[in-house]
Amino acid sequence: MVKIRLQRVGTKKKVAYRVVVADSRAPRDGSFIEVIGHFDPRTEPPTIVIKQEKALQWLGRGAQPTQTVASLLSKSGISNKLVSKALRKPTDRKTPKKAEKKAKEQAKAAAPEAKPASAESKPAKASETKPAEASKG
Repeated sequence: MVKIRLQRVGTKKKVAYRVVVADSRAPRDGSFIEVIGHFDPRTEPPTIVIKQEKALQWLGRGAQPTQTVASLLSKSGISNKLVSKALRKPTDRKTPKKAEKKAKEQAKAAAPEAKPASAESKPAKASETKPAEASKG
């Protein structure tokens, strides 16, 4: 999978980043496919320079931006439609699963209560038939 992510450059305590397109298996500061911009968090306000055409081209090809790069892309005004999926936090993706698990647990908790209720209804049916039999005899 191809990712759009940050590559750390600069010296110790004077950090700057390149916005690169790289294979997701490559190390952070390792090989990359193309440099599409840079980011300097030390300036006030932080400097964000991203080549819009290149970014849209890679997003169109299916490259997935990291959350940090997605926020930088949206701040720089690059197509929010393509970036919005990456801005979701991983917890957002897990929330439906957690909700499903909770629903299943609640169903299991309700199921034992339902079983005795159905068990109670069976003897009730039997007791209804017994008095009817007793009245016959």
